[in-house]
Amino acid sequence: MLICSVRASTLKFFGVVVLSLAVLFGLMIFVPEYGVATAAAAVDYTGVRTNEDRIAFISQFGYEVEAEPIEECEFTVPAELDRVLAGYNEIQRAQGLDLSRYAKKTVTRYTYTVKNYKDYEGTVYVNLIIHRDRVIACDICSADPSGFVDGLYLPK
Repeated sequence: MLICSVRASTLKFFGVVVLSLAVLFGLMIFVPEYGVATAAAAVDYTGVRTNEDRIAFISQFGYEVEAEPIEECEFTVPAELDRVLAGYNEIQRAQGLDLSRYAKKTVTRYTYTVKNYKDYEGTVYVNLIIHRDRVIACDICSADPSGFVDGLYLPK
């Protein structure tokens, strides 16, 4: 005669394991993937040491800029991003960057004047924010207060 006994606590344990695996599998299937990582992988944000490196970095997006930056300034990224910086960081996250990872770090912003921006008559700038030879944020913007700010994207 063979007798097998199963306690209620053993059944609960295996039930929780099976349910957890089902939820994990469901999340893997139904949670959408974002294409940010693949788009960001095409751009190398590292090794930006000199002015020539910065100009070469900008030129891969199809923009021609003046030979020297019009402004170079150091600042410390705040520990908590205010509403304006949080909005700016959303632009960065769309490019695969995240400014919040550099909280309390001293970074340098370089601003260049764009010479070949199409479909806009005013002055346009490119900003690169660099920490230890790595671009941690970049944008293109107009000088107008009612203008635009956008990320740098590879030409299609």
